[in-house]
Amino acid sequence: MTALVEQRRFFAEEIETLCDLRSRALVEAFATTPRENFLPAGPWIIRSETDYFTGTPRATPDADPRRVYHNVAIAIDAERQLFNGAPSLLGLCIDRLTLQSGDRALHIGCGPGYYSALIGGCVGPTGHVVAIEVDETLAASARRNLATLPQAEVRHGDGTSIGDERFDAILVNAGVTHPQAAWLDALNPGGRLILPLTATMPAMGTIGKGPLLLLTRRDPDFAARLVTVVAIYSAIGLRDATMNERLGKALMRGQHPAFTRLRRDRHDESPACWLHGTDFCLSA
Repeated sequence: MTALVEQRRFFAEEIETLCDLRSRALVEAFATTPRENFLPAGPWIIRSETDYFTGTPRATPDADPRRVYHNVAIAIDAERQLFNGAPSLLGLCIDRLTLQSGDRALHIGCGPGYYSALIGGCVGPTGHVVAIEVDETLAASARRNLATLPQAEVRHGDGTSIGDERFDAILVNAGVTHPQAAWLDALNPGGRLILPLTATMPAMGTIGKGPLLLLTRRDPDFAARLVTVVAIYSAIGLRDATMNERLGKALMRGQHPAFTRLRRDRHDESPACWLHGTDFCLSA
């Protein structure tokens, strides 16, 4: 066993421990997917949790691929603050989708495709993962990187034009102000959606902060629970200024929102509504 193979295996076990991963298929995907193949050439610009406080990403000492097998986000485009996300966060997201062999999954904001490859490992050769990226250059990169994974399909777009397709799980990998109707409609009964709802301010640049939700379809509404709080790159074209303001005010009422479901029926706003929109409401 080579040093790089051993490092990948240790990396997978470390993320499993950090996140309490329940999916053996996901742990195996972490252990066998070459992360360096989905990144620019090293040395790499990295960012850990401590770097969020200093505001200064760091460079790895060299281009040894073992450097990427740590719980760090790695720059895809440092000037735009665009990073291949932290494995602990994305691993948690994928794990909480409870993917099974044969599932159909949708990954919106796939970047160069690394986490789509992990999803592909979870759904297996009988499943299917549609990876969508709004940045045309990154979409082309993901298409190249995932070419050897038969169950993966890469598309260029914002993830809203999915027609009548249906999915068992959806991962939205960028901050939005509200769920798109197309995503909610696309979930099969019992289907799961990971959704980062983030508020932004001018001083935050392209980064927003807010709750990461797990929504589960249970017609006529969706069960909703808080997974964690995230700071994440804002989605392009999927944000609304009015909802951004409402979300910011809701977050000021407390870091641990008290909601248990997402409603889509029209109703008047009440004290039970944590975030009330025109077409959805997160409420207790």
